[in-house]
Amino acid sequence: MNLELALRMCEAAVRQAAREGALISVAVVDPGGHLVAFQRMDGARIAGPALAAAKAYTAVAHHTPTAELAPLAVPGGELYGLAGDRYVYLGGGVPLTGARGDGEVRGAIGVSGGSIPQDVACAEAAAALCEGT
Repeated sequence: MNLELALRMCEAAVRQAAREGALISVAVVDPGGHLVAFQRMDGARIAGPALAAAKAYTAVAHHTPTAELAPLAVPGGELYGLAGDRYVYLGGGVPLTGARGDGEVRGAIGVSGGSIPQDVACAEAAAALCEGT
C-alpha cells in the first residue's frame, strides 16, 4: 500500500458515495493497520471518521470483510467479546489483496456514513482499484 494508491482509493469511494447519495468518511490502512489516507466528505456524520478507520483496521486484522464478521460477534459467536474502539463489525470494511494472486493482504479500506449497503458499495468500488496492482 502506498500513498498514491490510497488517495486514489479514497477518491473512488467518494465518487461512488456521490452516486449513492451518501456522505461518507473513508480510511485506507496498510497491512499493519496504520492509516495511510483519509477523506471526509463535507457534511458527513460526526462518527464517520472513527468508524471508517475502525472498519479498515478490523478488515485488515481479520483478513475478512467486516460485513462477514458481524454474525461472529453476536453472543456465542467466535468473536463475541472482542470489541473496542478499533474493532467494528458493521459492513464497510474490505481487505485489499491485489492481483498478484498470492492472497497476501496489502491493507484495507473502511467506509462509514451511509447505510451499510452504501458503505459496502463505496468500499468495494475503491477496493477494485487495488485488484489491478
